[in-house]
Amino acid sequence: MTSRKVVVLDYGSGNVHSAVKALERVGAEVELTADRRAVAEADGLLVPGVGAFDAVMRALESVRGGELIDKRLAGGRPVLGICVGMQVLFSRGVERGVDTEGLGEWPGTVDELKADVLPHMGWNTVIAPEESRLFAGIADERFYFVHSNAAQTWELDVQPPLPAASVTWAEHGGRFIAAVENGPLSATQFHPEKSGEAGMQLLSNWLLTL
Repeated sequence: MTSRKVVVLDYGSGNVHSAVKALERVGAEVELTADRRAVAEADGLLVPGVGAFDAVMRALESVRGGELIDKRLAGGRPVLGICVGMQVLFSRGVERGVDTEGLGEWPGTVDELKADVLPHMGWNTVIAPEESRLFAGIADERFYFVHSNAAQTWELDVQPPLPAASVTWAEHGGRFIAAVENGPLSATQFHPEKSGEAGMQLLSNWLLTL
């Protein structure tokens, strides 16, 4: 396969370098930038995210991240969100009493997990649908999570002939969304760059969709 060009969106998120290294390890040509032309022209855009929902949204706004993502998706250009980079794709996030508007790519609210122990930190299994491309060959593997909040319902109602999204679930106290594949827009609540060989395979699987 020809090397795919991937931009990791540089807006001040803390885990960007591990994401860059992971993508390079699986053969991507990677650039860490918020340059509008580079973002538009890349084969894939990865949106990382760590920390509070509100802080990530403010940082994204500082580089007009929502607009960059919208323009890529309007042209059918693949985007992958990771951790809080996934959470901000939903309509809103409620964290420690702070209610913040998200990017609104998907309807729904990200809020605190209903679990006795938070954060949910460590390795966990997922429940992936058979048609998942991200989890091809790795549906039975474990992935590394670090979070207290998540989307816990899937609210996007898609009518035929449009294809339904492929939604992967996990459990910690209750069910929450671990990953979504929705046309050119994909996301994972866990960190593939910290998930060993399974995470590397997931990133490889994503590259194959570009």
